[in-house]
Amino acid sequence: MMRTSPPTAREVIAKTAITHTTTYFLVGLLAFSLLDYGAWYVESNLNLLMRPTSDSWVMAGPLFQPIRGVFFGIVFFLLRDTLFRERRGWLVLWSVLVVLGIVNTFGPAPGSIEGLVYTTLPIGVQMKGLLETILQSLLLSLVLVYWVRRPEKRWVSWVMAVAFALVMILPTLGLLTR
Repeated sequence: MMRTSPPTAREVIAKTAITHTTTYFLVGLLAFSLLDYGAWYVESNLNLLMRPTSDSWVMAGPLFQPIRGVFFGIVFFLLRDTLFRERRGWLVLWSVLVVLGIVNTFGPAPGSIEGLVYTTLPIGVQMKGLLETILQSLLLSLVLVYWVRRPEKRWVSWVMAVAFALVMILPTLGLLTR
């Protein structure tokens, strides 16, 4: 059953921060393993742009994601009627993220149109990173829209809360043991 009342700002922002942080961590971990970021960042031109994966700031990266999630959540709340009431709201959200946040950024991010035009990074290097960002934005869109539309599904809230807690605890413990 879909919700009948519109979601509150607090609900959309909190669920977005939790969902973004969790999907960011999970997809990042998957990409780190499958795409061998440790070697890739050192052996490609990315060594001029990206910190080594062993850097403490990289380990702390997930701890900053709730802040990004809050900013996303503010915008998603403003678009709530389209995102959370329309049948294919997840597709609208994913399209917005891919088009505005990945491909059409204002700055020369790798994999974006500006990045392809204005950076010296080889196209192959730029395209490799797109797999991760497109997958993460898809998961964010699917999970968030499902969760906001179905507040009665308590199990989703529990799973997301536990996953979020683990995502916050694991890097913190890793940093403390360094």
